[in-house]
Amino acid sequence: MTLPDKMTLNAVRRSFVLAAMAGLFAASTSIAVGQPLADRPIRIIAVGTPGATADILARVVADSLTKSLGQPVVVEPKPGAGGVVAMESFLRAPADGHTYLLSISSLVSELPYTFKPKYDPFTAIRPLVELGSMGAMLVGNVNLPPKNFQELVAYVKANKGRVNIGSFSPGTMSHILGLQLNQLAGLDMNIIQYNGSTPGLVDVMAGNVQFQMDLPLTSAPLIKAGKLRLFAVSSPKRSELMPEVPTFAELGYDAMTRTSWMGLWTLPGVPDAIQQRIRSEVLKALNTPEIGERLSSLGLSVTSKNPRTPEELSMSLKKDYKTTGEVLQAVGYKPQ
Repeated sequence: MTLPDKMTLNAVRRSFVLAAMAGLFAASTSIAVGQPLADRPIRIIAVGTPGATADILARVVADSLTKSLGQPVVVEPKPGAGGVVAMESFLRAPADGHTYLLSISSLVSELPYTFKPKYDPFTAIRPLVELGSMGAMLVGNVNLPPKNFQELVAYVKANKGRVNIGSFSPGTMSHILGLQLNQLAGLDMNIIQYNGSTPGLVDVMAGNVQFQMDLPLTSAPLIKAGKLRLFAVSSPKRSELMPEVPTFAELGYDAMTRTSWMGLWTLPGVPDAIQQRIRSEVLKALNTPEIGERLSSLGLSVTSKNPRTPEELSMSLKKDYKTTGEVLQAVGYKPQ
């Protein structure tokens, strides 16, 4: 048998090295642009009750990801303790890219002042992609005498101690704005806390509670249907859905200008390639006319054209957290 010479051996070695490198490149490429996830369902935990804002938005995202990833995406709404129950469930999930959290930004920037979580919300989870922002809506029962904000203030003052306003969770924008309205307008409304938007809105429509600070995704359809009346919005600009209704700032309450954003969150330990893939697919969906128009019709201001990075979102959360603390201190808020 003839033994291979040195040149032949070197050529063989080079071919093995090149083949190995090609395999590694193909594998890394499949992770970056192909299917990096195991062939099993992806789960989105939605903070809040079924039919609430996060649940509605999570189903829009899930439908889109199911189509783009080619595998099922299921939504699990989890109410309780202002989002802490959902958060703790999320933190128990493995960091393999198969579980995500869909929540309003107040989970990090507002709720820790009330619920004092055992985890650090700024490091335990990572904002992956912003879906859109929104202000709150002050809505009320359509059968009440007031037809605008000025009449609402007069009505509350004429019925001292007998008017209730709902909040979808203690320590949230809904609650904070109710406290601010009482203080700034000299009102004494009783703030009734609910576990999510839906039960509070049911009580408003039934006349058990007169008003509620709510979010557009749950209130807008009921306003359009004539089942709720809109008095004011906390966003910097008027709502495109109801441009005839003023902002709180226009009514003389600049301090009540406040927005939150809805986002998809991941666990920090999820591989970067998977995080990038999910973020990319969600942003693609937000840029489609179908999804963009659907979210806009629900009162969400979609920001997919120039999306903030996860790092920018994290910085904004820290800024909002500080601002929330200052507001709560100003209104003398003390957690129950």
